[in-house]
Amino acid sequence: MTPRLKDLYLKEIQPALKTQFNFKNLNMGPKIEKVVLNMGLGLDGNDTKILKSCEEDLAKITGQKPVVTKFKKSISNFKTRKGTNAGLKVTLRKNKMYEFLDRLVNIALPRIKDFRGLSSKGFDKFGNYTFGIKEHIIFPEVSFERADKVRGLDIIITISSKNKDHSLALLEKLNFPFIKKGENQ
Repeated sequence: MTPRLKDLYLKEIQPALKTQFNFKNLNMGPKIEKVVLNMGLGLDGNDTKILKSCEEDLAKITGQKPVVTKFKKSISNFKTRKGTNAGLKVTLRKNKMYEFLDRLVNIALPRIKDFRGLSSKGFDKFGNYTFGIKEHIIFPEVSFERADKVRGLDIIITISSKNKDHSLALLEKLNFPFIKKGENQ
């Protein structure tokens, strides 16, 4: 069974973007390729108990087992050693990606306290969108009582598009809550 968001993209959003930007065919339009979630642990990465609980939380959020990332070089000011655990990373593609984005936009983001919207300044020159979440407990899969510490997440949405305007139009059609131009940014 195809996810609801993927079905919406294929039947409504893709043709709407084709007419909006005057593309010659549907495949020229912007398309989400992958979603990467990154949870940096810093010094807590060396503690196996904390690492295991964060790994379980990220697995519940995404439905996929995370990969442990390592530091690439030693930096004394940050108290890091080359080869020690730095954090966790998950890359979502295809159906799991659409299911995660659907839960993120419709369930998790509205649960953020004092949430006014996402900034539209998170686009790079290739049209990819990056933003951070300060509390991983906004996802309903993670129990508030069981979480030992509130941790942040970085979410990177990789989009195949010509520029950031096309990517912004795609994410707006997917109901991403962006701050409007007249409001405080």
